[in-house]
Amino acid sequence: MATFVMLTKLSTDALKRPAAVTELNKHVEDRIRQECPTVKWIANYAVLGPCDYLDIFEAPDTDAATKVALLVRSFGHATTETWVATAWDRFAELAKNLK
Repeated sequence: MATFVMLTKLSTDALKRPAAVTELNKHVEDRIRQECPTVKWIANYAVLGPCDYLDIFEAPDTDAATKVALLVRSFGHATTETWVATAWDRFAELAKNLK
């Protein structure tokens, strides 16, 4: 499984009632579990800066990761940026084997 990092920025509409953020998160989680059963959530963080959340998850391929991003966006409350992440040991191995 590949590891993905997704940054999410909430719209101002999503934050009109701060308590609604936890409700929205629950709906998104439930939908991802239903639609993407092969995805394994590793961690999620609220972050300071230009984005509101950083999520780390494993997916079998980029199609599954794309579905996750599409589902988050489908609620109409956020924009996302999703990156593939390579573990440092694997990255170092790949670099070592380059000619």
